[in-house]
Amino acid sequence: MQILTSKSIKNRLSAGNTEKNFNMIRSYKTDKDKFKEFDKKLIFWQIICILICFAIIVYLFLLMVVDIKKYRGQAKRQRSAKSFVMRGTITDRNGIKLASDKTSFDVYAHQDYYDHTPNELAEILAPILNVNKGQLAKKLARDEKVIVLKKDVPRTTAKKIRELQLREISLGKKNERVYPQGTMAAHILGYYNADADVAAGIELTAKDVLEEVEQNVNFEKTPDGDIIYEVNTDPAATTAPLKGKSIVLTIDSAIQHVCEVELEKVIREKGALRGTIIVLNPKNGEILGYAVYPTYNPNNYKKATLTQLTNWTLSDVFEPGSTFKVLTVASALENGRIHEDSKVLDSGKLDIDKWTIKNYDYSVKPYPGWIDLYYLFEHSSNVGSAKVALMMTKKEHYDVLKRFGIGEKTEIDLPGESRGLLPDYHDWHKSTHASIGYGYSVSVTAIQLASIISAFANDGVKVTPHVIKFPQNEEKIHHIRIMSPETAKTITKLLAGSIGRSKSPVNLDMYQVAAKTGTARKSTSGGKGYSNKLVTSIIGYLPASNPQVLIYVVVDSPSKGALWGSTVAAPVFREVALQTARIMNIAPDKQAPKKPVKAN
Repeated sequence: MQILTSKSIKNRLSAGNTEKNFNMIRSYKTDKDKFKEFDKKLIFWQIICILICFAIIVYLFLLMVVDIKKYRGQAKRQRSAKSFVMRGTITDRNGIKLASDKTSFDVYAHQDYYDHTPNELAEILAPILNVNKGQLAKKLARDEKVIVLKKDVPRTTAKKIRELQLREISLGKKNERVYPQGTMAAHILGYYNADADVAAGIELTAKDVLEEVEQNVNFEKTPDGDIIYEVNTDPAATTAPLKGKSIVLTIDSAIQHVCEVELEKVIREKGALRGTIIVLNPKNGEILGYAVYPTYNPNNYKKATLTQLTNWTLSDVFEPGSTFKVLTVASALENGRIHEDSKVLDSGKLDIDKWTIKNYDYSVKPYPGWIDLYYLFEHSSNVGSAKVALMMTKKEHYDVLKRFGIGEKTEIDLPGESRGLLPDYHDWHKSTHASIGYGYSVSVTAIQLASIISAFANDGVKVTPHVIKFPQNEEKIHHIRIMSPETAKTITKLLAGSIGRSKSPVNLDMYQVAAKTGTARKSTSGGKGYSNKLVTSIIGYLPASNPQVLIYVVVDSPSKGALWGSTVAAPVFREVALQTARIMNIAPDKQAPKKPVKAN
């Protein structure tokens, strides 16, 4: 046990005070350090703020003094505007106007600027706008800032309104595309909606040309739309409309009219679903007539159905049937498998891969025997064409068809073209190969087949089909040799000879015609099997000695009368050929048969 004395107690108290004083000193030093540290941080952020302010001052100096031209230019561009541009005119090859712009105006009333009462304004404007005065007064009395009084008023009416100098009335100028020939060449021209910038046909593919101006007039506008007139501003130029470049088409309105009349006539008489007549110059690829049914009026395209608006001759593919036999025989000629005098054993029917191929006239001629190529075309022998196809290897046949352009776009200057369908030869069965020989198991577009057959009329050279006349699309027109001149001439001789010794409606008195008819069953919508609907067609050119024009007629799903290419499409071909030859003043290459002289 420890005994506490007065001395020991004093020492302990002294020690306690020392420790307390030390703690107080340490605490004082720590707070002082904290204040110093805070002062340092405060100075640091003050310096940062000063630097930021200095940077902003420098930036504003550069912005407002050093780089002022750049931002003046930007502000100028934001205020800039361009003169009102009207689309160029579209004409046919003879200068007949097919499409042009018409300027019209919308009339507006601005309630905030009324200097007259609604009744007073109605009294002034009703006679000019040709509207009921009472109804116009009610419209003007609406509680709206901007009131549409009338849309699409002509220039003469707008001029009368301007002369009144009514502060509360304004005019909105706009251009409207008009098609003075109505439905003529609707699928070639297409349509154009300036408000939505929607177009089709040539209006779409030639958009840049139709809207191109020699020198655009730029000027500045206020946010309210008022023109800012400077020293160099030309008042006349800012208000005068600019016009784009005009386009001349290859279409001949007279031939186009013939095509459309004859097509609509056969569609109506035969109760068909749709059809087309294509007339082109095989020497240069110019399309002279291009009728498509069903059609529409471009002036009222909004009322047309999708079926009417679609140019199915470019977008839809179909099995061509017997017209394809021309390509089969040509392929065999190119591969050296046959020659002009070759003969084929036509047995009337042929069994391949559990499929039976029959001639259309098998019930009448069950066994034609050995036939020449003239007979093959004249009687449209399916068996003969299948056997000619099988003389080639799959690759040989495929390569020539590919070279001809089957399965490839023609690159016509119209939108929406499909490629067609040519299966790879590795996927061909023997029955597929044989059926391709007479126009099945392969699909084409109407313009594609017309383009390929035109090469036979041009010594084997295929020219890109087009509807815009030179020189505006010269770089897009290609001349491609797809067969030898000898093959082209042989096919022309065979086709003309087969027509010449037939009773076909296309056997004309004044012209040799090289042509082939076709009748093909349509496949079902699912692609499995065939329906009872037919595609009837004929394609050919004249005069055969010096071809000037190719004509392709397709009538889809006729339902009345005898349904063959020779009975449906051939009479149409005849009428179009005769009228086209007259319009083009084509010289005859055949002497008309002399009429017997009656004895006195």
